[in-house]
Amino acid sequence: MWQILTGHWSEFITGFGNTILCSLIAMFFSLILGVFFALLEVAPPKFGRVIAHIYIEIFCNIPLLVITMIFYLIIPQFWVKISGFTAGTIGLALYTSAFIAETVRSGINSVGDGQMEGALSNGMTYVQAMRYVILPQAIRIVIPPLGNQMITLIKNSSVLAFVAGFDLMYQGDIVAFSSFQTIETYVIVGVFYLVLTLPLSYYMRHLEKRLA
Repeated sequence: MWQILTGHWSEFITGFGNTILCSLIAMFFSLILGVFFALLEVAPPKFGRVIAHIYIEIFCNIPLLVITMIFYLIIPQFWVKISGFTAGTIGLALYTSAFIAETVRSGINSVGDGQMEGALSNGMTYVQAMRYVILPQAIRIVIPPLGNQMITLIKNSSVLAFVAGFDLMYQGDIVAFSSFQTIETYVIVGVFYLVLTLPLSYYMRHLEKRLA
């Protein structure tokens, strides 16, 4: 196993770096989209709620691999060709954002209706009430499930291996097929994923305790 790691160090590091980059980009955009559609879901205008509901239903119920393949194979035929890394990152961000939207919506709905009514009766607008009263309380509630979503996102980044995204899993496949040492190679890949997910898991637990 040590010989595989040292002999293919550059491949593993390249894949590790691409996995980190893909995960960070997807995290950023999935959080923005997730919060946006969660706010649409609970906003008074019915049209916004319908749009948010359609978006969430679509991306929650289509497998991540199918979404990625749509951007990798179908979209380039009608618009512009994109790399496997880009297709996988877009698919990962859209897929995760739908689950984040549901998580944030649940957190907002768990805050009592009296909080919004009290804020509005004190002269706040809906946006001010949501920003200063509802969301600060909802954040404490959604931190644990959001942390789980981020960890799941990192693991789901392995979808890039199916579209030549040069991520950790893709590089692991190349090493395994070239060295014929499959078990050892995937153990190393698993350790690399643990390096990413375990610190995030412990940090989210620490943050949860602090916000409690």
